[in-house]
Amino acid sequence: RRMTEARRVIPERMDDPALDSELHVQALRGLSRINALSASAAILWRPLRRLIAERGRLRALDLACGGGDVTHALHRRAGGALDIEGCDKSPTALEHARSRGSGVRFFEHDVMSGPLPGGYDAYLCSLFLHHLEEPQAIDLLRRMATADALLVNDLVRCRTGRLLARAVPRVISRSPVVHQDAVRSVDNSFTRSEARALADRAGLGGAQVTLHWPFRFLLTWRRQ
Repeated sequence: RRMTEARRVIPERMDDPALDSELHVQALRGLSRINALSASAAILWRPLRRLIAERGRLRALDLACGGGDVTHALHRRAGGALDIEGCDKSPTALEHARSRGSGVRFFEHDVMSGPLPGGYDAYLCSLFLHHLEEPQAIDLLRRMATADALLVNDLVRCRTGRLLARAVPRVISRSPVVHQDAVRSVDNSFTRSEARALADRAGLGGAQVTLHWPFRFLLTWRRQ
């Protein structure tokens, strides 16, 4: 169901650099369960698989990758056909991502400061766009469009999604940070029409915004 309330950007506890590292790791583990339950990697994998089939091999960067669960999952699905790396500004998140093995390279980089690391065929971004104000989101999309393709997976702001965000994290995680941030994330997120408007304002001609369960959108764009 649609949410009529206007978007509100409320700071999330996970974005606080002063967050205790143990609480941070506990929250990352909770988010990993949510990502698995909501099939975040699968949403991104479908268009990635088509790109890989066309090119034979793909080099991709997962922006603001957090604990790296989506990055690792995509690496496992693709085998050797996808050379994927992840970046984040949080040393705690990166340490957690590296501790999970699989040989994926993770490095520290704030995607909101300056140009994105180059040399990639595609940029991915999962559950990060809703952390940004509209001008910041548009700027990030423009910079992602320096690659040949971009894929953005994020929450859809709606009433039912908000109800799920209240209930599900309390069942699958003991993290108080996740319990609080899950609802804030939905309030911070964009609707499908708002996401499409962001793509238009970023100059992403031909971009597509599709809906996916549970209450996610996938924004895809390819250089023509």
